[in-house]
This record gives sequence, structure tokens and C-alpha cells, in this order.
Amino acid sequence: MFNTLSDRLTAVLQGLRGKGRLSDADIDATAREIRIALLEADVALAVVRSFIAKVKDRAKGAEVHGALNPAQQVVKIVNEELVAILGGETRRLTFAKTPPTVIMLAGLQGSGKTTLAGKLARWLAGQGHTPLLVAADLQRPNAVTQLQIVGRQAGVDVFAPEPGNGVGDPVAVARQPTRPCREQEDLRCFAHPLSVHDPVPAASAPASP
Repeated sequence: MFNTLSDRLTAVLQGLRGKGRLSDADIDATAREIRIALLEADVALAVVRSFIAKVKDRAKGAEVHGALNPAQQVVKIVNEELVAILGGETRRLTFAKTPPTVIMLAGLQGSGKTTLAGKLARWLAGQGHTPLLVAADLQRPNAVTQLQIVGRQAGVDVFAPEPGNGVGDPVAVARQPTRPCREQEDLRCFAHPLSVHDPVPAASAPASP
């Protein structure tokens, strides 16, 4: 998702380069294309509206009109506002004092949880940890198989005791790996993609150690 969005935004902003001056029409057209790109990437409408309003407000102000390179300034504004909506700063993972460290990924279908789980696991493995991916999304069709493929590509183990496709209890699956993980302290982290529609009662959801 992020790669596609990056490509779209790069293409949109490329059209501004080389222009010595930017009119309000140029900014409006660019903002409109950015809005479409964000919506197609499933960014929430309220977030998109707020983002576009801030970009247009800054782009039409003295910050751009007084710049030696207005187009580059707009690119800088878009970058800064994107960083802001993503949290504004880099945050490090905090590991549990007693392994394992549990990381749960939850989100809408198609938001990139499985891919992120694989990337996160591969990064953790590169940092000297031994991640274990746990297939707890048992509702979405082929979610378990997809995670197994991602895990194989990332070179990390996948715990998948249930076939998924509507079969199995995600809470039970999420709980099972914690005991062997505690027995082997090198298993520092496991991540399990979980769609927001999966039935996980708050009272029975596994807590991070």
C-alpha cells in the first residue's frame, strides 16, 4: 500500500517541478490529485480532509510565494504534513522485561497487516531477535496461507495451528505460543495479523507480558 501511495504522490508532485511560479489553480489541482491518491490508499476521509486543508493553507501562504523554488517548497510541505499524520516522530519498540514481547497487529482488511508483520519480523531477525509470526486472522479467506507465504519469504517461522477460513478460535491461537516462547528466551517477539472484525472479546484477549 505504501509503495503504491509513494509512487502516486511522486507522480503528482513531479508535475510541479520546473515551474517558477505556482498559481492557486496549480495548488488546487495538485491537492485534488493528492486527495484521490490518499483515498485510493484507504486513508480515512476525515484524515484526508484535514491533511489537504493544511497543505493548501500552507501552500497558498507566504511560505511558498516567498520561496526561491515554490514547487520544491510545496513538496517539502507535503512531506512534513505526511510525517505529522504518521505520528511526527520515530518511536522505538519497547521489549518486555521477560520474553516474549507480544506485538498484535489489528486493522481493516487490505490495510497491509500481513505484509507489515513479515517486514517487522524480518527486521527483528536482522536485529538479532527470533520472531515468530502467529496466524490469528482466522476469518479472512486464505489469511493463514498468506501469512505462511510471507513468513517463508521473510525467513521466519509461522505458528499456524488452525486452517482459518472461518475455522478456529483466534484467542486460543494467540495464547498458545506464549509458553514455549517463555521457555526459550531468544524468542523475543511474535506478531499476529488480526482483522478488526475478528471476534476477540476484550475480557479474554491476550495481554502483553
